[in-house]
Amino acid sequence: MGMTLTEKILAKNSGRDRVKPGDSVWVDVDVLMTHDVCGPPAISIFNREFGEGARVWDKDKLVIIPDHYIFTKDKYANRNVDVLRAFAADQDLPHFYDVGTDRYKGVCHVALPEEGFTRPGEVLFGTDSHTCTAGAFGQFATGIGNTDAAFIMGTGKLWVKVPETMRFVFEGTSLPPYLMAKDIILKIIGDIGTDGATYRTMEFAGEGIQALTMEDRMTLTNMAIEAGGKNGVVEPDEITEEYVKSRTDRPFQKFYSDRDAVYHSEHYYNLEELVPMVAKPHSPDNKATAEELEGVKLDRAYIGSCTGGKLSDFKAAAEIIQGKDLKVDTYIVPATTEIARGLETETHLGTPLMDIFREAGCKIGNASCAACLGGPSDTFGRLNQDEVCISTTNRNYPGRMGSKAAQVYLASPYTVAASAVTGVITDPRVFIQETVI
Repeated sequence: MGMTLTEKILAKNSGRDRVKPGDSVWVDVDVLMTHDVCGPPAISIFNREFGEGARVWDKDKLVIIPDHYIFTKDKYANRNVDVLRAFAADQDLPHFYDVGTDRYKGVCHVALPEEGFTRPGEVLFGTDSHTCTAGAFGQFATGIGNTDAAFIMGTGKLWVKVPETMRFVFEGTSLPPYLMAKDIILKIIGDIGTDGATYRTMEFAGEGIQALTMEDRMTLTNMAIEAGGKNGVVEPDEITEEYVKSRTDRPFQKFYSDRDAVYHSEHYYNLEELVPMVAKPHSPDNKATAEELEGVKLDRAYIGSCTGGKLSDFKAAAEIIQGKDLKVDTYIVPATTEIARGLETETHLGTPLMDIFREAGCKIGNASCAACLGGPSDTFGRLNQDEVCISTTNRNYPGRMGSKAAQVYLASPYTVAASAVTGVITDPRVFIQETVI
């Protein structure tokens, strides 16, 4: 009996020949990531449990990226960053990406691959539920709590239960011109529910994967947690290898699911039959097609976050927004400083993306999580009372982006951009005509 990709990685990092779902194993950790929200409590637990003067297990494997509540005057949020600075200085940590410096990156889940920390075959833990994003690179990546993070800081290990794997097979060789990875994952979550993959691996496979870029794959794995998944994963291929080798020269080992691997279940999707999707308030599984919701009045559009603030997301939005007037306030928040620079240099029809957004009257934010997690009252883009927003972010429960009275619809950058132009939820196929070659 064969093993899945996730099982093989956990077997390797636990020193075993094989593992099976339900086994509990001590796993050696390749990378631990934390940020300004969860880093300080994890550090406090580490100091308390391992004692004054304790050193982290491997300073080259600990990555600290402040990104959530950073561009704010809130004294408590500022203090959190101060705690990270003090710890990084005391431990002499080489991978601390401090805000306000040339090293500042932005959202951790996009910064990790940019800096070469997401390598096939490895185990990555992070104190954030969307750490599962890194599974796009053929590794085991998942979110953990502060106590687990503190334990890893001191030992480099974690006790892990091997998850079952659900396999999602994409048929077809190309994406329709109006379809994005966000539509695919919203469709899947809508089908299985927010608890449909609880403590299971969501493995995305099939020939359709070849049609997806690394950023597309990151969108899929990012939202595995919205279905309750332990992790999301995609088998590495030439696209993966090219990206990783452009970011790091560290060696890595690629793993693939065996043909006779045992899955909890298998689910099939034909990419050519999928249509633009929207998650209605207040849950990512409250699905509808964009066409079904056409005409819902909006107050705001938001394009950003680890899910929807990547360069390809902004390229998609610019295709629709260029040369048009917008009917609602539209916020543009790049996930990282590298993407922010890309907005100045990447063009659509000869015009830099940033110029397209500025000419349309978009409000431009600093690279960060910004309104995706609400944040202090002076957080850029934070939703106000009773606002209705369509967003490329990943969660829409009450209060997620600010006011608990606000309503958030989740959609792809194409759908968000189309809706910003019209002021109501709009199927992007109104603006994107399929061409037959």
